Amino acid sequence: MRIKNEIVIGMLALLCMLQVNTAMGASPKEKRMKSRLLELLKAQRQPLADDATAIWGLAELGFLEHKSATILQKRLSDAGFTVQTGVAGMPTAFVASYRNGEGPVIGLLAEYDALGGLSQDSTCIRYSRADNTNGHGCGHNLIGSGAVAAAVALRQWMEENGVHGEIRLYGCPAEEGGSGKVYMVRDGLFNDVDAVMHWHPTDYNGYYSSPHMASVSTKFRFQGVSSHAAAAPDRGRSALDGAMVMATAVEYLREHVPDKTRIHYIISNGGRASNVVPDFAEIDLTVRHANPQVAREVWRRIVEISRGAATATETTAEYELTSGCYPLLVNRTLIGVAATNFNSLSLPLWNKSQMEFAEGIASTLEHPGVLDPTIVLPPYPAKEVNASTDVGDISWVVPTVGVFTMGWIPGTAAHSWQAVAASGSSLGVQSALVASEIIATTVCDLFLNPELIAAAKQEMQQNRGTDFKYEPLLGDRKPALDYQQKNYSSQK
Repeated sequence: MRIKNEIVIGMLALLCMLQVNTAMGASPKEKRMKSRLLELLKAQRQPLADDATAIWGLAELGFLEHKSATILQKRLSDAGFTVQTGVAGMPTAFVASYRNGEGPVIGLLAEYDALGGLSQDSTCIRYSRADNTNGHGCGHNLIGSGAVAAAVALRQWMEENGVHGEIRLYGCPAEEGGSGKVYMVRDGLFNDVDAVMHWHPTDYNGYYSSPHMASVSTKFRFQGVSSHAAAAPDRGRSALDGAMVMATAVEYLREHVPDKTRIHYIISNGGRASNVVPDFAEIDLTVRHANPQVAREVWRRIVEISRGAATATETTAEYELTSGCYPLLVNRTLIGVAATNFNSLSLPLWNKSQMEFAEGIASTLEHPGVLDPTIVLPPYPAKEVNASTDVGDISWVVPTVGVFTMGWIPGTAAHSWQAVAASGSSLGVQSALVASEIIATTVCDLFLNPELIAAAKQEMQQNRGTDFKYEPLLGDRKPALDYQQKNYSSQK
């Protein structure tokens, strides 16, 4: 049955591509308009490089990306966009829009948060920066800059050609654990959007054609009673004991959860001195599963475990749900549109200095791949991807499509020093330029062929079911603006 399903999916994807080719080939005028759009994008190459490099240098953590967000906001404002800042209760979130009469509303997603503890210079050897302990190990400096470049070119193209509709760019903070996009969805910021496009650098060229996983992240905090660990241990009640009992019970739980559930955690605070019974301890834990209902149910069981652990150790336990997101709802109709444009581009090779950089990085990888940025993988049938993204929530309320471009050396893992180095290099910027071209030309097709949007909406509705009602895994909590900063102690 699975093989038959994959064959059907592949045939549908091929049919979508053929339909798009037919639509694109029907009008020479449309071809000229798309050619003009690519010309306009050439003027965005230097601004894109400047923004990507500046944001890479700032490497600001989630919900703290004030300077990074300002860079992109200014670029958009200067280009004639109306920019609304601080949306959905997040100071570093924004929406930039340009409307030219009545027509489709197409959204683009920009990210710009970095990862803590991944400081690395833009060189092919392991070398931490002296000025910053963070690093763009997921290339979000490129994501934001590439999306903005596409938006600016599309705005000018719409104005020149009298294309009706709205291009809307969403400045999305805290993808790395803060679920910034989820709050935007929950606040209705995508309710009037017809389609959304996003992209990500990685070590190959391809598409978001797999569903990813739903995830729920929580901080469990135990409170006890401190005392001298040697002279008066009987007077203490160890919060760390509570955390450790919980962790042990979670390990036993693994045998009794649905297959392919992921549970991972750290002891983020276990006390400060071995001769003091700790009165505070914290576990930072994430549950993942392809089915959001399974993730929610396993999380509920872990909450009960935390309470039992507190009872067993005569401590108290509370928890804070810090992030949560849906799996990605893949839209094959939109993948077909993006694939047609991806395959029509002449992808640039790496120049001599870029190839030397790539070879240097490749020498540090366990399994380096083929050093060729012109290879584009086809939209493969859906398979399991053990990762999560807050784009998932958007994809359940708006038809959504994403592409990958080769911004890292083949064989590079995300959240690695090699990814940080490449994201700050000209090689990374080149991948953002390629992404901006795919984004812009795909959006062009959607504006000029509204029947593609109608087909994408129909597919989304079929895939999510007629009785679907969006309920965020985050519940009604406010954005966890300080999730990167909190330093909890016994003084609460």
